[in-house]
Amino acid sequence: MGSGKTTVGRALARKLNKRFIDSDHEIEARTGASIALIFEIEGEESFRQREAEVIRELTELDDIVLGTGGGAILNAGSRTLLSARGTVIYLRASVNSILQRTSHDKSRPLLQTADPRRRIEELSRFRDPLYTEIADIVIDTGRPNVQFLVHSILSQLEALQPKTVEPFMLQDSLAAAPAMAAPSLSGDPSAAPALTLHVELGERGYPITIGPGLLDDVDLLRRQVRGERVAVVTNTVVAPLYLARLTASLTAAGKQVSAIILPDGEEEKTWPNLMLIFDRLLAEKCDRKTTLIALGGGVVGDMTGFAAATYMRGVPLIQVPTTLLSQVDSSVGGKTGINHPLGKNMIGAFYQPQAVIADTDTLGTLPARELSAGLAEVIKHGAIIDVAFFDWIEANMPALLARDTAALAYAIRRSCEIKAEVVRQDERESGIRAILNFGHTFAHAIEAGLGFGTWLHGEAVGCGMVMAATLSCRLGLIDTSTRERVRCVVAAAGLPTVAPDLGEATWLELMQVDKKNEGGAIKFILLNPLGHFLITAAPAAQLSATLQECVHPS
Repeated sequence: MGSGKTTVGRALARKLNKRFIDSDHEIEARTGASIALIFEIEGEESFRQREAEVIRELTELDDIVLGTGGGAILNAGSRTLLSARGTVIYLRASVNSILQRTSHDKSRPLLQTADPRRRIEELSRFRDPLYTEIADIVIDTGRPNVQFLVHSILSQLEALQPKTVEPFMLQDSLAAAPAMAAPSLSGDPSAAPALTLHVELGERGYPITIGPGLLDDVDLLRRQVRGERVAVVTNTVVAPLYLARLTASLTAAGKQVSAIILPDGEEEKTWPNLMLIFDRLLAEKCDRKTTLIALGGGVVGDMTGFAAATYMRGVPLIQVPTTLLSQVDSSVGGKTGINHPLGKNMIGAFYQPQAVIADTDTLGTLPARELSAGLAEVIKHGAIIDVAFFDWIEANMPALLARDTAALAYAIRRSCEIKAEVVRQDERESGIRAILNFGHTFAHAIEAGLGFGTWLHGEAVGCGMVMAATLSCRLGLIDTSTRERVRCVVAAAGLPTVAPDLGEATWLELMQVDKKNEGGAIKFILLNPLGHFLITAAPAAQLSATLQECVHPS
């Protein structure tokens, strides 16, 4: 915003003998309402949906210069369209320039705040990587002369080779998500460079960077960690392996670093250990600009996230997951919390990080049991949403267990894409996001019934998926061959497929303590068929038979 897109766009259109269209003006003409009024009445999310539809239509036109709203690139589909169908020019302006140009403009809803400068700085930090990602030409607008800017654009347009338009498919819904090509399994770390995905949540959105060597990437850490003070929360297992490396990189990036080391294990995900984080933050007089970094697996990520959500009513958070389970699942989506003796993750908050940085090199020190536990969440994503991904997992399980670099990178990437899309549609698990709990109703009962930490979370999820597939089969939603496929892929991952004998009464009691339940009815995520899902309660007789079959398989 305020970079001169409309002024420069009109002048450029005249030079190119094309028609200029401003997407914001088009929205106002169609609705009969100003952008500010749409924001006020419908909210930003509704406006972004309108904006994406307008951009889809406008990018089908020929011989136009299109000026988009500054936030249009927040929508992944719009980014794809703009990049595929046109030449993208990013007019980059400084914060001071934008502030000067917009200071008296009351029509910009995102700047109606007590501190516009801070707001512009926040928007610039988040949006700049998205602009840069799709830009064919970047023009710095420090010089206000419009003709100079247009001349610069024309010169760079002439230097560009004709742009090839590649086929693409918009991910309008989970069901329409395109299957990705399987990677070449080379085992060479250099074959899997870092890549960045985005969780699209408007102004709460954030990047997920996946790749090797990220703990040593000083520039990445400098970009993502905004404040000067950092508290790294880790545990007694991860600290000896990676704390020194991360601390050295943060220090090189100009950050003041403190470390908080917690005991390791699911059984340590408790209120007293959460207090250890608060005790240290308060003792060191950490303010609300202090960034908390979670360096570890799912337990560290959940506890650090909960601390960040509640310390001084919210401080910046960055997730640096070091286990496969946390890289493919728990670090993405903003779920945070601690366990209660009566239920898992029953105390917590939704709190999105500012970034997720997944260094795949950390998987090299992961114990085999932890690797298998992480594969449970990978299998889950294929089973409930993407049959092609499930097929790929089946075929490539040996490579995943052998820690083939390309196979793991693909599994992490596809899992994060699936989860990011689900979170985009349902951030606070009021609807479709519940599907990510496939197998978890049974799994949480196993963890609580045996005692937290007896089985790893992923081990319980693996067995829980077999139980959910069995219940799906008993209800006629899938056939026996599909149920067997689920059991075999779980077993191939090295995960348990036979449930512990807790006693039916205990099973039912523990499953009743579940966040998905409504009106006392236990809700399950079931397959209907493989690659599709159904959220439903189950008849008591069928549930009882499922428990018997999975505890005592024939």
